[in-house]
Formats: sequence, C-alpha cells, structure tokens
Amino acid sequence: MFKLSEIKKSLIVALWFIFLTFPIMVLKVNTIENVIFWRWRNMFMIGIGSFVISLVWRYFQENEESGRKTLALFTENPLAKRIKMGSLSKRPTKDGVIRESNPVIQRTFYGLLIVVALLFPFVNQYQATILTTALFYVTLGLGLNIAVGLAGLLHLGYVAFYAVGAYTYALFNMYYGVSFWVALPLGGILATLFGIALGIPVLRLRGDYLAIVTLGFGEMTRITLENWDAVTHGPSGIAQIPKPGLMGLELTTQQGIMYVYYLAVGLAVLTVFATYRLQNSRIGRALMAMREDEIASQAMGINITRTKLTAFALSAFFAGMAGVLFAAKTGFINPQSFTFMESAIILSIVVLGGMGSILGVIIGALILILLPEYLRGVGDYRMLLFGASMVVMMIFRPQGIIANVRKVYKIDRGGRD
Repeated sequence: MFKLSEIKKSLIVALWFIFLTFPIMVLKVNTIENVIFWRWRNMFMIGIGSFVISLVWRYFQENEESGRKTLALFTENPLAKRIKMGSLSKRPTKDGVIRESNPVIQRTFYGLLIVVALLFPFVNQYQATILTTALFYVTLGLGLNIAVGLAGLLHLGYVAFYAVGAYTYALFNMYYGVSFWVALPLGGILATLFGIALGIPVLRLRGDYLAIVTLGFGEMTRITLENWDAVTHGPSGIAQIPKPGLMGLELTTQQGIMYVYYLAVGLAVLTVFATYRLQNSRIGRALMAMREDEIASQAMGINITRTKLTAFALSAFFAGMAGVLFAAKTGFINPQSFTFMESAIILSIVVLGGMGSILGVIIGALILILLPEYLRGVGDYRMLLFGASMVVMMIFRPQGIIANVRKVYKIDRGGRD
C-alpha cells in the first residue's frame, strides 16, 4: 500500500500540473465571437492522470531501491562472490581464463535483422522510405558512438562531418562531374581530415570544454556554408544532385527508392561490422581505457594524442559517407539541413540506446526517428508524448536501453575468493 506521505506528494504534483496546463487545456478563446469556453473536464482528467502517474512512478522507484538493497545483500554473501567469479558456474578455458560473452547469439540476431531489412521494401515501400532515413541515423549514431561511447569524448558538433560528406558530393559533382561511387569514399576521407583538424586543437580539453569547442566547430561549418555564396550557393543550397547510378542502368522512381534503401542498409551493416571489429581490437581497448581514466591509460603506455585523433578520424569517416548518401537521396541540400538540432538528435540516439552498445544505438536510432513519424496521427501531442517517454526513460533506465556489457577476463582460482 502507498504511504500517506507519498499520496500527499502525488496530490501536490497533480495540483502543479493543473496550474501549469490550465491556460492551455482549460481555457479556449474564440477571438471571432469573443467567447471563452471553460473545459473543466480537461482539468479533472489532467489532475487524475498526473496523480495516478505520480503514484505509479513512486511505486517503481521504491521497488528499484529495494531491489538494489537486495542485490547488495546477495553480493556480500561469500557464496555469491564465488558464483560471480565463475568458480561454481563456469569452467575455465585452456589458458585458465573465463570469458563471459556469447557472440553466437549476437551474430544470429544481427543476421536475422539483416534478412528482415532486405525483405522489408517488398512489404511496404512507403515504410521503406522512412526507414531509409532511420538507417542514416543508425550510421551516424554508430559513428558518434566511437567518439562518445568508446573514447568518452563529448562531441556536440558531429553534424559538421555529415555536412562535409554531403557537400563533397554536391560540389564535386557540380564543378567536376564526379560520380556518386567516387564521391562516397572521397566524402569519408575529407570528413576524416576535418576530424583530425578538429582533434589537434582539442587534445588537452575534456568534458564541458571539449563539448563547447566541438559545438563551435559545428556552427562554424554551418555558417561558412551559408555565407560562402560563390562556392556553396549559400542559403539557397545546391539542387539537382544526381541519384546513385547502377552500372549505367535507367531506374524508375520506385526502383531508385529501393536502390537507395539497400545502399543505406549496406552502409549501416558496414558501420556495424567496423564498429564491432574496432571494439575487439587493440585500438578499441585503448579507446575504452582512455574513456575510463586518461591519466592511468597514459601511464600504462597508451599514446593519448594518437588515440584521440584516431577516435575523431574514425567517427568522422562514417558521418562523411552517410552525408554523401544523404545528398544523393534528397537531391537537394542546404545549410539548414545541418543545424545543431541534428547533432543533438544523434547524441540522443547514443545516450538513449546505451553508450558503447552497438545494438542499443541501432534500437535508439529506430525509436527516435520512427516514433515521431508514426505518432503524426495524434497531431501536436506527438512531441509531448515523445518528450515524456524520453524523460521516463532517462529516470528509470539512465544507462540506456541496452547498456554496454563489458567483457570480463578473470582467472579461476579453484573456488577461492
């Protein structure tokens, strides 16, 4: 049962919600006839709804705290420690090391996900068009995950690399007739160079200072594109960007949509594969060590300068390639396509999915991009529902949808703690 103090707090929350939403949800003014309508029913619904939600919220918070206490009592038990060490539940390998991971399940899941993605356009082509945009953000989220999730470098100007890739294809095609397949790696390479150029002056910066500098870099890129009229056409943007070619074949509009969709799937799969291999490589372990403790990792012999530059370069490369494909899909780009809000959405994908988690970033991208689209039926309330779901998610699951599970390497000591 709920305590009296919790009921009082929920009542206060309900009154505050009624007070804050009263001018919007209760008052309705007809300016033509100068009549005011009082919608008292809405006030009662808001009060009752906020009261019930507050009670449920407090109930789950109390259960979470009690669960933590139970877990703490369990882990203090010597028998539980032996189970955690793996001495009772796992057998050591030939080298005496216990590795807690199951890559077979992960590979099977990714394989099924690829099969569904390949067959999806044949089910609903309109949904495939929407999913193409979501796949762009999957690539962008995984790219930013290298810098933020693996290396721990807070990046608020990531959309600048996206813009570099898009304008690389648009400008090189407009002035030199460069094709899509030539511009695709070229956009990634130029974005990588921009990532290195950004990484050099911020090598000594951390935390908020790094975030401010990267934010400034993103805004500088956008403002440069807006004001360099002689080259980028300024706010007017660049139109008539050619679609990707397929060995000189003429594609219909329907075939072109499917072709771009499969290119987006291929780019997303390439990014997933590269990120997965990076996590299990020497560079990936250096990135994660730097994320945990920069000073300790430097003392252990990790070159911090090279590691940071590598994180910025790899992260920018995938954004550049996604930008080329984005320009080819839309056929028109301008600086307003690369505002700070895009960087905020990409960062939200990483945080919501789980920093460092590949599968979490994929799910986070699909939720953040597809959910507002599918909630268009509720009109203006869709963003309110979207924001409320994000707040609830961050309170009850701050580590993200799928938290990054660290691989544990422990020596079996024959049952000793």
